[in-house]
Amino acid sequence: MPRPWKRLAGTSGPDKKGLSGKRTKTENSNELSALVENSNAQTTSDSKNHGQNLSNYWLMKTEPESRLEKGVDVKFSIEDLKAEPEQTACWDGVRNYQARNFLRAMKLEDEAFFYHSNCKEPGIAGLVKIVKEAYPDHTQFEKNSPHYDPSSKKDNPKWFMVDVQLVRKLKRFISLAELKTYHQAHKTSDGPLKNMALFTRQRLSIQSLTQEEFDFILHLEEKEAN
Repeated sequence: MPRPWKRLAGTSGPDKKGLSGKRTKTENSNELSALVENSNAQTTSDSKNHGQNLSNYWLMKTEPESRLEKGVDVKFSIEDLKAEPEQTACWDGVRNYQARNFLRAMKLEDEAFFYHSNCKEPGIAGLVKIVKEAYPDHTQFEKNSPHYDPSSKKDNPKWFMVDVQLVRKLKRFISLAELKTYHQAHKTSDGPLKNMALFTRQRLSIQSLTQEEFDFILHLEEKEAN
């Protein structure tokens, strides 16, 4: 049975407080279709340049607030994941080539931060793990899906997804604002978040993390917010 649709933040720009209404479409396959031929070379280059280690740690963005797209509510919060059978869901709807390639690089038991995006207070809400490696995203073939891509073929699918399972909610919510404070400080002190993709590649809905970045952020849940 198909899991609830999730609209994943992707190419809509940095998270901001006080957004006017709902955000516009992101990672839209129709907008990307004209760029298909040129994307593969760029994607390969991006993968090589974005940190030599496509580590086993990730950050995955999703929208926790209701927003209708083609009549479908694309909301998917950490509470929605928690309510799923076995607290597991497919991570569908990614329509960006770099983010897709990160999905395909994920391995079983890889850990990822569950990140609330495009909402009043963006930030990291919890921890998930990969329980099924990349396989074709069924929503690309469903005409009533917000993520339908008529240019994708079943014998040669463009888009992939993984299954994630909730590990736990963090002991406290770690906001984008707090992470940005550390990022700015670490740029001058050579700290672990100095090159964090959340700020250097903020449009990506799927981002790789180094172990140093992951460990530092996880440690923050034990500290009081700045």
